[in-house]
Amino acid sequence: MSKKVKSTIQEFIDSLSPRERKKYEEERQEFLLSEIILAAMEKDNVSVRKLAKLAGVSPTIVQAMRSGSKQDFTLQSLWKVLKGLGSKGLMVELNGQYIPIDIPISGKR
Repeated sequence: MSKKVKSTIQEFIDSLSPRERKKYEEERQEFLLSEIILAAMEKDNVSVRKLAKLAGVSPTIVQAMRSGSKQDFTLQSLWKVLKGLGSKGLMVELNGQYIPIDIPISGKR
């Protein structure tokens, strides 16, 4: 019987206490969101100010999401920024199934 080899990152995560693991997961999610926003902005060559205008939010909100420094923004602000980047919806995995979530436009679904 062979032992399954763990990746370095999995070994690191397994070594964390439950509290450290929770903090790691929260920070990883913030990082991933900022990376998605950065990648989309770079791909479309969109500045912070232009995205803020497209999304109808302040440049401060876009910059904070982009840098990962803002941890408490509203879901509505996130929807606006994603819509400004051209997103029409998201997919959420729930119990192994992917469920589409439409991004409301002006409060409509």
